[in-house]
Amino acid sequence: MNILMILTSHDQLGNTGKKTGFWLEEFAAPYYVFKDAGAVITLASPKGGQPPLDPKSDDPDAQTPATERFKHDLATQAALAATIKLSAVSAADYDAVFYPGGHGPLWDLAEDKTSIKLIEIMYAAGKPVVAVCHAPGVLRHAKSADGQALVKDKNVAGFTNSEEAAVQLTDIVPFLVEDELVRLGGKYSKRPDWQPYIVVDGNLITGQNPASSEAAALALVKNLGQA
Repeated sequence: MNILMILTSHDQLGNTGKKTGFWLEEFAAPYYVFKDAGAVITLASPKGGQPPLDPKSDDPDAQTPATERFKHDLATQAALAATIKLSAVSAADYDAVFYPGGHGPLWDLAEDKTSIKLIEIMYAAGKPVVAVCHAPGVLRHAKSADGQALVKDKNVAGFTNSEEAAVQLTDIVPFLVEDELVRLGGKYSKRPDWQPYIVVDGNLITGQNPASSEAAALALVKNLGQA
């Protein structure tokens, strides 16, 4: 079971002067689900090296058992600091791809041609594509084999407009994940803010928010027949 995790390299929250990046729980929780299931995990990002951490995801009230495990796991910290460049990745080498969220992906991975192509190749090959929280935004330009939007007529979830409003970034982000998935023809659904919620539609697995990341990872492991 070879799983590719792709993290953002973007660290600027629009023009606010504040930092963003990936959300720690959305990396750590899935990472340890995969690790404990015996998966070989490869970490990649557009620029390679250390991906930027959203500082808010390191706040005390954002900590979970998985983030605490990460803080004591020097080997995983070293692996995260040395992500390979996305341009060096071959879809053929992996059984699935997982995108953690955080606001960063809305700026870089959502528009990254290498990432978009990788998603298209893996999905066309029948390999699971998984994205949680803001990361379903990376699907916005991906196409199915018929040229239609990849998410068109598929059941999907992602960070809600009301959750974005709650963190007061509605007018800062380049697009709203919920609105974009709906615009593209996705069959979008959601649960109350901050509640765990994932949607599985064949080999497309999407989660609503940070609390959904572990469940999305478990669904992927099940998909790959390792549960």
